[in-house]
Amino acid sequence: MMPRKAGTGQPIVLGEAFVTTNKRSFRAGLAGAATLALTAGLAVAPAAQAGLSAVTAEPIRIGVIAEAQSVAGSSLAPAAQLAAEEINAKGGVDGRMIEIVVYDDHSSAAEAVRAFQRAVSEDKVNAVIASYTSEVVLTLEPWAARLKTVLITPGAASDVITENIAKDYEHNKYTFHGYLTSSALAQLVCDAAKDLLVDPHKMTSAIIVSEDAAWTKPLDGGYEACLPKIGLKVLDHIRFSPDTTDFTPIFNKIEGEKPDVMITGISHVGTQPTVQWKSQQVPIPMFGISSQATNSTFWQDTNGATEGVLFNAVSGPGVAVTPKTLPFVEAYQKKNGNVPSYAGFTSYDEVYYIADAIHRAGSTDSDKLVTALEATDYIGTIGRVQFLPQGDPHVHGLKTGAGFITGLMLQWQDGKQVNLWPKDLANGTLRFPSFIKLSNN
Repeated sequence: MMPRKAGTGQPIVLGEAFVTTNKRSFRAGLAGAATLALTAGLAVAPAAQAGLSAVTAEPIRIGVIAEAQSVAGSSLAPAAQLAAEEINAKGGVDGRMIEIVVYDDHSSAAEAVRAFQRAVSEDKVNAVIASYTSEVVLTLEPWAARLKTVLITPGAASDVITENIAKDYEHNKYTFHGYLTSSALAQLVCDAAKDLLVDPHKMTSAIIVSEDAAWTKPLDGGYEACLPKIGLKVLDHIRFSPDTTDFTPIFNKIEGEKPDVMITGISHVGTQPTVQWKSQQVPIPMFGISSQATNSTFWQDTNGATEGVLFNAVSGPGVAVTPKTLPFVEAYQKKNGNVPSYAGFTSYDEVYYIADAIHRAGSTDSDKLVTALEATDYIGTIGRVQFLPQGDPHVHGLKTGAGFITGLMLQWQDGKQVNLWPKDLANGTLRFPSFIKLSNN
C-alpha cells in the first residue's frame, strides 16, 4: 500500500523503497533467518524458517504523523523508517515486514486528525506514532480512543495527555506517552541547574521564560515548585506568544530585573529568541528546554547564535546513554546527513518496542497490544523504557530517574552539542559566551 500525504490523498515518497529492498534481503538470507532474530526478543515465524516467502505475510503498518517542515519534527519519519529497515533486515516481526506510512500534518491539529482517520480507516495501520506538538496529540487522543488504535507520542510533553488516561483509563488506554511529561522535564532541568549553576557558580535568582502553549503550563508549574528548592528565587514569570517576532522588549524587561539565569520553555517559536539573545548581547544565560536546539541544524539555522545555549534532551550526539545510542546516531547521520532531534531518538525506539510488543502479544489486536506495551521493558537509545502503571496519575508516561530515563543537559559550543550533565555522561565542561556576565561568580 502506497503511503499518502495527509489531507491530499496523494502518494508521498519515503526516500527509499526500504520495504521492497528488505524483502529481497530477507529472501536472500532466509536459510539463516533464525539466527537473525532481534536481540529485543523478536522471533522469525515458523513459516519463514520453512522457506516460505515473507511477501505472503501481511505487513505490520505503523503510521507516522509528523511536522515534517519543523526543525524538531523533521526527524520523526526518517528515524522510524531507519528502525523499520533494521527490523526488516533481521526478518521482521515473526516473519512480517514493518511498513512505515508517513503523513505530514503541516503543524495543524485538524490535518493530523484527518491523517489519523485515513491511517486507521484506509491504510489499515496497526499503531500510530504522532507529533512532537502537545496540542496535536491532545486533539488525537480522543480519536485514538474512538478508533481503538494505539497512539504513541515521541515528543509532546503536556502532562494533560497522561492525566486524561488516568481519568478515563478504559477509553484512553490506547495512548502512550513516549516522551517525558512537562513536569518530569522541569524536575530534570532543576536537577541539572543545581549541579551546573547553583553549586559551582552560586547563582541565586531566575526568571522563567516560556512560550504560551499547552506543554509549558505544567512545565512552568514544575519550575515554580522546584527552582526555589535548589536555591533559585523566581523573580518573574514571562509567557509570550509563539508567534512573537521581536523579543527586544522581553529581553529589556529581563535585563532590568537582573536575574542570574533565564529558565526557558521554548519550542514552537523557533529560532527568533535565540538569534535576538545573541544579537542583543543579553548578559544572562539561557538554560532549560529549547526543543529546536536539539537538532543538529540549529547552529546553521541561527547562524551560530546558539553558541552557549544550554538545553535539556533525552539523548545527544557523542553521548553513550546506552549501548544503542551512538550506533543509532551514526546510522541516522549516514542515511540522512544530519543528527536527529530529540524526537528522532524516541521515534526510533518506539518502532522497536511496538514491534517487540506485537511479538509478545502474538497479535496486532489493539487491546492485546495495549497490554503488551504496558509490560514493556526495553533498553532504547534514551535509556530503559518502562511505562507507569494504572493508578499512577501519569499512567502510560515513562518512568524517570536512576535506572530509567535521566535526560541530559547539553550546550552548544563551537557548532557542536556538548553534554555537561549528568557528570558520568559528560563529554565537555560548561563555558559561557563573552557577553554573559556571571554576577555571583
